[in-house]
Amino acid sequence: QVQLVESGGGLVQAGGSLRLSCAASGSISSVFSMGWYRQAPGKQRELVASIISSGNTIYADSVKGRFTISRDNAKNTPSLQMNSLKPEDTAVYYCNVVLRYGVGSYWGWGTQVTVSS
Repeated sequence: QVQLVESGGGLVQAGGSLRLSCAASGSISSVFSMGWYRQAPGKQRELVASIISSGNTIYADSVKGRFTISRDNAKNTPSLQMNSLKPEDTAVYYCNVVLRYGVGSYWGWGTQVTVSS
């Protein structure tokens, strides 16, 4: 029903910045949380950052102080500002929206972020 599409990924040198955005093909309501996950080759998908409806945020220890998640209130989707990027940040990044009441969740197809040394 609703499709998420990430954008903003690309190739950047270490120390650089990128901003990831998430667009929804349809309207989204009753959101419980929004987040960004990433998956590097040979590794499991991991939570990078999330923000719940109250505004509280959670960050992976590896990105604290460098990444900032925020809400696009008009779209009800998250964005992710990534600063001071490191080669270990290289991964496919996925947008995620979790709905209230156990209705379900949405995932994007992912966007590649590559950080060169």
